[in-house]
Amino acid sequence: MFRWLLLFILVVPALEIGVLVWAGNLIGPWWVILLIISTGILGAYLAKQQGMETLNNAREAVYRGMIPHDEIFDGICILIGAVVLLTPGFITDAIGFTLLFPTTRAPIKSVLKRTVRKMMENGTITVFRR
Repeated sequence: MFRWLLLFILVVPALEIGVLVWAGNLIGPWWVILLIISTGILGAYLAKQQGMETLNNAREAVYRGMIPHDEIFDGICILIGAVVLLTPGFITDAIGFTLLFPTTRAPIKSVLKRTVRKMMENGTITVFRR
């Protein structure tokens, strides 16, 4: 896991710089800055809207006496998407928006669920219950 994180930390910024320079040459630096700012604003709005919707769904599930497991995974994806959208760049913005839209979040959420389930079976993650 640490290897993937290190690779992500090293490779993604280099790719982002390349894409930003390429886009700056293609459409101009001011348009690139405007796009970065507008995707940040749109991403913050979308993250807040999706986060509040997920929180309300979790509250409703608890009120009905159910465990809000889908809502927890939605919240994790929304949090990661919002954090990734804070970093300037088009690649990370694409990843962030993918995690914020419910239709594109669903396959990622299912992979995340399988990964957590596998880690629980292997004993990598321990769940404490009362």
